[in-house]
Formats: sequence, structure tokens, C-alpha cells
Amino acid sequence: MFKFITEFLQSSGYLGVFALMAIENIFPPIPSELIMPFAGFVVARGDLNLIGVLIAGTAGSIAGALPWYYGARKYGKERLKQFADRHARWMTVSAEDIDKSIAAFDRHGRSVVLFGRLIPAIRTLISVPAGLACMSLGQFLFFSTLGSLAWTGVLTAAGFLLESQYERVADYVDPVSKAILGLLLAWYLYRVFTHRPAKG
Repeated sequence: MFKFITEFLQSSGYLGVFALMAIENIFPPIPSELIMPFAGFVVARGDLNLIGVLIAGTAGSIAGALPWYYGARKYGKERLKQFADRHARWMTVSAEDIDKSIAAFDRHGRSVVLFGRLIPAIRTLISVPAGLACMSLGQFLFFSTLGSLAWTGVLTAAGFLLESQYERVADYVDPVSKAILGLLLAWYLYRVFTHRPAKG
């Protein structure tokens, strides 16, 4: 996995970083905790530029968050919850997740968008209450960009600084990344087989 992602980023460049981060925010097959550190390794080897990687990663993160924002804004709370329940086995959120996100948004105000982008568990979910609350697109983009830039910056820096131990790190990260992906797949299959539609 380590070799595959680093080689993919080398060959696809900034577009690959953008695409992986966008997909990760819509449906996370590979978490950003793996994508951006790998991009940092590639930067440290001189194959990509640090600023370019940060821009691509941040832009991809925002691009992946926008569908959730617009979906919430267009459909509204009740319709979105019904949609989430109907398609929960294929999605990463449920009606209960949506309620929790709205409650957090109401308690902590719109600045939660900024800090929410720094928390793996709610990085995508935080776009939902922002849309439901009809937060302006300008505000959403501003706070989301700041939070996403900080998040991608930390992860990229970690990969960049560890490049001098590339071979040793690869020996540790590769099995860990496979284990993470295995757990994600197991969690996804669990949801598929145990999901029950919400009662109308």
C-alpha cells in the first residue's frame, strides 16, 4: 500500500493529491491520515513541490466537502435525514449522525466549521450543519479552507520530516495502512449487512 500510493502520487502529481483528498471527503476509502503524509514523502524526495501539494490537498478537501454542504442546503434537515436513512448502507452518515452534527453546530456556533475540519471523525460531517443552517458559501469556504490547510499542513509536514528514514518508515506504515484499510472495509461490510431502513 505504501509503495502503491507513493508511486501513484509520483505519476499523477498534484491532480492525484487533489483527487484522493476529494474522494476521501465524500467517501473515505483511504483516509487523509495516509494520503497527505505519503505526499510529504514524495515532496521530500523532490518529486513534488510542498506548496503545490498543500494547495492540491486543501482544494481537494474543500471539493469533497462541498457536495455535503450543497446537499444539506438544498434538501433541508428532514429530507436529508430521510435520504441518509434510505441510503445509509452506501453512505458514511446516518440520520443520527446528522442530528449530532446540527446539535454541535448550534452549541458552538459557526466557528465549529474551522475546528471541525481538524477532527477526523467529523471533518466531512461538519459540512452538513453548515448547509442546513444556510451558512453563506463565502463563510463556509473561508473557515473550511483555513481548517483544511492546517490539517493537510500537519500531515504533509509529518511525512516530509520522516523522509530521511523512508525505508524504515515504509516497513512500519505499510502494514499499518493495510490494517486500517482492512478495518474500514470490515466496518463498511458490517454496515451493509446489518443496516435496517428507518421506519416511516
